[in-house]
Order: sequence, then C-alpha cells, then structure tokens
Amino acid sequence: MSEALPLDEAWLAAHPLPVTDPGIDKNGRGRVLAAGGAMHVPGALRLTGEAAFRAGAGKVQLATVEPAALLLGMHVPEAAAIPLPMDAGGEIAVAAVPLLREAIERCDAFVLGPGMGDAAGAAELVEALLDTPRADLAILLDAAAIACADRFRELLCRHDGRLVLTPHHGEMAKLTGLDADAIAADPDRAARDVAERCGTVVALKSGRTLIAGPDGTLLRYAGGGVGLATGGSGDVLAGVIAGLLARGASALVATAWGVWLHGEAGRRLAGRIGTTGFLARELLAEIPGLMDRPAP
Repeated sequence: MSEALPLDEAWLAAHPLPVTDPGIDKNGRGRVLAAGGAMHVPGALRLTGEAAFRAGAGKVQLATVEPAALLLGMHVPEAAAIPLPMDAGGEIAVAAVPLLREAIERCDAFVLGPGMGDAAGAAELVEALLDTPRADLAILLDAAAIACADRFRELLCRHDGRLVLTPHHGEMAKLTGLDADAIAADPDRAARDVAERCGTVVALKSGRTLIAGPDGTLLRYAGGGVGLATGGSGDVLAGVIAGLLARGASALVATAWGVWLHGEAGRRLAGRIGTTGFLARELLAEIPGLMDRPAP
C-alpha cells in the first residue's frame, strides 16, 4: 500500500481548480444547496452557506428548520432561505424530504448535515435523498449525516465517486464501528477503507488531515494549527468544499483544495490574531485571496 502524498503547493499546481469564464453568470458559477441546522445550533448553516460563496459559488440555498429560516436568511442576504418542517427535538423532520427533493433539482452541489445532531433523523434523510443519483450532482455529507453512511454503502456507491464525507475521528468511529483510539492508531487505513468501501472521497479531519479517494489515492495535509479546533470550523470546511464542487471541481480536487484553503486560512489568522482564539467565521474572508494565490 502506497504512502500518503503531501498535499502541498506542487500537488495543487498539478490539480488546479476550474477556471471561471469572465463572462459567466451566477448560475454558471455553480449552485449550492446546504441543508442542516437545528433549533439548538441555528447559525451553523450560515457558516456553510457563506463559505460556499467565498469559494466561488454563484448561488446558495440554505434549508433549515422553519423557526430559524427567516433569521438565517437575514444574516445571509445573498442566499435563499428554505423553511423546513421541524420534529419534536428541534431537528429537520423527515416530512422535509419533498421540499428538499425539489430544491436539489436546482443545484449542482448538495450539502447535508452541518449543525444536525440527530443521527436517526439524518439517516432517514440520507436514505430518502440519495436514492436517485444524478450525473451532474455532487454531494457532501457532514456531522450527523456521516454516522449512518456505512449503512448505505450500496446507495453511496451509486454516485460514482461524486460524494464526499468529512468526519472527525469521533464521527469516523461511529461510521466504522471502531473506537476513536483505533482510528487514531491507524488513520490512513481507516480513511482508505471507508473511501474504497463506500465509493466516496473521505476527508478525515484532525491535526493532520487525510484525504482518501475510492481509487486508493491518499493525501496528507500537515494541518492549519490548533486554532481550527473550534466550534463551526467544520461547517466552514463543508461549505468551501461544496462551493468548489458546484464550480465543477472533481470530488477529490474540491476536497483537497478545500482542506488546504481551510487550513491555510487558519495559519493566516494564527499569525495575525493568535494561535488560538480566532472564530470560525473569521476564516471566511481569507478564502478568496488564498484561491488567487495558492502559494503562501
């Protein structure tokens, strides 16, 4: 089994992002639908949506529980807000499936999971919304939507590698049935196994993030610093990757660039603000400049 390759300037130069035509309109720049959030974390989806815009997407729709949707739309005026039915626990109810199906038809990349905490409810949504693969749709599963992914291996494989999972070690433990110590002991194997078994790209997040592809590719990013271990950081990463997917990057390229952009944004803030203490939302403004100048 080959060693992990470094995710560095040379790899990025060899795998560039899609070039945006100067005459393109906002639909042509890519459309993202992000579904997630709950009453106890109503702002999580704001980070994901804004991150998708910062990564270059032209249009973003944010779908969350109805009581939070109006406020979310006001905080991200560039995005459309879609109110969804809410269950008794304050999470997105399975009755939201028809509304989400309709919205998915109008997007190029679909993110499910940021801010969601109910794994059982997320499993119902994953099963219902991923059952009809579309050759021009990329999908990212995050947070609670990851834990159930192994149950739907055959379903995930139908998407022909256009699907991304972004677990941290705890979510990877739930996904694989291993304990977190076992994941930490051999993260390379864990990332590769899930990527190959589920036919997905996997970004296994930690101090050193691993990106594994279903073809056996394995990349290692040295890390953006301990300051990224903060609430909302993963929601930003999910949005950056989704924005790049919507622009037409492959799942592997979008995930690798997303991890690098997220990490280098953390490095910049650490140098300017301090090693720890910067906020996840402060990462957002760093993304566009980093895309224009990939060499730090």
